[in-house]
Amino acid sequence: MWRFNHHQNYQHVLAFSFAIEEINKDAQLLPNTTLGSMTENDVFDSRKTTWNLLNFLCNGQEDPPNYIFAREGKLMAVIGGLTSPNSMQGAHVLSTYKIPQFSYGSFDPVLRDQTQFPTFYQMVPKEGLQYTGIVQLLKQFGWTWIGLIVSDDDSGEIFLQTLRPKLLQSKICLAWTQVIPFITKFSPERILREKIGPKISALFLSEINVFLVYGDNQSMEGLRIILFCNEILDMHPLEKVWITTPEWDITAVPSWEKFTSKSFHGALSFNLHTKVVPGFQNFLVALNPYQSNIPFLKLFWFTAFHCLFPEEDFYPRNLEMCMGKEKLESLPGSGQCCQFSVENAQKIHLSEGFIGTFSTSAMKTSGLSGQQYILSSFPPLLQIHSFLRSTRFNNSAGEEIYFDDNGELSGGYDLINLVTFPNGSFHRAIVGTSGPIQLIRPSITKERSFESSCVKNCHPGQSMVVQEGKPVCCYDCLACPQGRISTQMEQCKMCPEDEYPNKEQDQCIPKGISYLSYEEPLGMVLSASAFVFIVATVILLMSFRLNWDTPIVKANNRSITCTLLSSLLLCFLCAFLFIGRPVRVTCLLRQIIFGLVFSIAVSCVLAKTIMVVMAFMATKPGNSMRKWVGKRLAASVIILSSLIQGGICVMWLATSAPFPELDMHSQTDAIIVQCNEGSPLMFYLLLSYMGVLSSISFTVAFFARKLPDSFNEAKLITFSMLVFCSVWVSFVPTYLSTKGKYIVAVEVFSILASGAGLLACIFLPKIYIIMMRPELNTRDQIGQQSF
Repeated sequence: MWRFNHHQNYQHVLAFSFAIEEINKDAQLLPNTTLGSMTENDVFDSRKTTWNLLNFLCNGQEDPPNYIFAREGKLMAVIGGLTSPNSMQGAHVLSTYKIPQFSYGSFDPVLRDQTQFPTFYQMVPKEGLQYTGIVQLLKQFGWTWIGLIVSDDDSGEIFLQTLRPKLLQSKICLAWTQVIPFITKFSPERILREKIGPKISALFLSEINVFLVYGDNQSMEGLRIILFCNEILDMHPLEKVWITTPEWDITAVPSWEKFTSKSFHGALSFNLHTKVVPGFQNFLVALNPYQSNIPFLKLFWFTAFHCLFPEEDFYPRNLEMCMGKEKLESLPGSGQCCQFSVENAQKIHLSEGFIGTFSTSAMKTSGLSGQQYILSSFPPLLQIHSFLRSTRFNNSAGEEIYFDDNGELSGGYDLINLVTFPNGSFHRAIVGTSGPIQLIRPSITKERSFESSCVKNCHPGQSMVVQEGKPVCCYDCLACPQGRISTQMEQCKMCPEDEYPNKEQDQCIPKGISYLSYEEPLGMVLSASAFVFIVATVILLMSFRLNWDTPIVKANNRSITCTLLSSLLLCFLCAFLFIGRPVRVTCLLRQIIFGLVFSIAVSCVLAKTIMVVMAFMATKPGNSMRKWVGKRLAASVIILSSLIQGGICVMWLATSAPFPELDMHSQTDAIIVQCNEGSPLMFYLLLSYMGVLSSISFTVAFFARKLPDSFNEAKLITFSMLVFCSVWVSFVPTYLSTKGKYIVAVEVFSILASGAGLLACIFLPKIYIIMMRPELNTRDQIGQQSF
């Protein structure tokens, strides 16, 4: 007994019959012409398809020589080819005669090769849109670690080769690829065990949660058997996220089998884009097998509803009689998708440019998965192809239909979410589209939710590091290095120069401006200290001026003392050039003034030391050094020493003057406003010269420290220069190891500390006598006391 294995396949015949009926009702479309049909079954056999075609082309003659037509009317076009093998076989036969073939169910990319199949037209959208939709769907749900199941044929290989680079480009990896061998339920048990046994282990032992399937109902029969056995027989459904392509209708199962509803609950499927065609549902509702002449309708009715017809004697007699009131719309699927594609194929033939060429016409349909033929007296076949390339029309759903330059149909795909119920029924919900405008709606609701990635997504502030020897989807999450940020699933990157990472390292924050200001505590302390030392220096100057003629002031060389105090006052004042926001003037002046006034101060100390030594030597009888003791020697030492430092400063300004700049990199969270010294060499030369002067002064004072008490000024100078040298020797490494505003603070501190050391060691003993012990400030006492 012959049976319809899949209910959905017969709905193609129903859709085709509806289209013919609609055409015959329209008197303006084909005036004085009525279309008829004849149906044959090719049982998914490409050899049967070839036989049916040849039999029809040759009017039933067996083994016709050279495939010569025996009909008066010539075959001008064919509609059909549900499966790829049948479509290919038909295309090889029909291309000999340049007869156009329109396939409403073949997706095989091989058929798009215009060299092999120049007369073949696919009434399905471009497959490239399907690849784009798959990638976008996986990216939207974060499924980056998936399993791929493909058919064991050229189509599966082409699909894999085309899809893999698109997935890698979007950082989606294939955990494994399973090729399903071609088998049927009637294959020998040994073959079933050998071929599908390893596949069962791979599917059920895999930790992958998302499976992408490519293949048609025939090539995926092995996978259907696996799922059926495990869910229906073993009660162990494979509950994964299934993503299928239009080639495989997972709801189309043989009439004697059960639909594996638990395994496929929540499945996502790319289907041909459809719209409701007016009148088709009413056609199905009104259909009655007792009144209709549609071929095989009663046989289909028996298979679908398990009821009997009285005139047939080969049916089993343990079933109820068919009433003819059974509802076709209650069957899984309504045939809308099939009718939509079949009607588009019909409209191609019956568009306005084609109608005028009809003289007589008849139509024949061969096979539930086969071909429908249009037979008429037409113009030369080559003109038909030119017409087909340029034809455009609107179908009954209001959509424009046309072929592009490659003979491919415009349009797109619908994304279907399959919701199943415990009784085995199901509902298809359209949740997105994939077409010229890509859209995947985010409102997909599924009871089953899985993560599918090699690892969990990295958090903001982390970067992805691919694990050695594994695909790019397998990675470790490492914290971003200092100064870099990352958002989720991104590599770490640098912030702009004027921004820096926040604590979480997931966004950039504008940097603040940093310099040694008067408002901050450090700036306040330094400026206050400088002010105190300035006041102290002024008090000393006033005290010495008020006691100008006293022995202690005269004994310490009044002119050198005033020059030294004045230079120290300028040293404390120049500290204010380093505090506050640097500008061009302060950058030019601060190091130059600092170098000059400190050189003058150290030169004064050196002059005092030399004068002490000269004075001691001059007291010896017959010593000729007496003539060198006087103001000229001291002035010469001070002027000469200062001129050398002045020459260094002039050379510095002439070759590479300091200037203000913004340092973006030294400090992570701030932009440092600083003075670029222009030439570090000149800066260190300035400091080196000061070091030479202070070293000479310290050395001379050290050797003169044991002179008689009347000349013990050398001891005070020794202590003062010891403090001075200690400060500036420690300044250099501290300066080099400090950044930002703290460099300026270190220099200001060194200026104040060294100046205070000179002020305290040299002048405090003297001011003590002047202010606190005036009785000691006599000529006799000065010659006996030590200071």
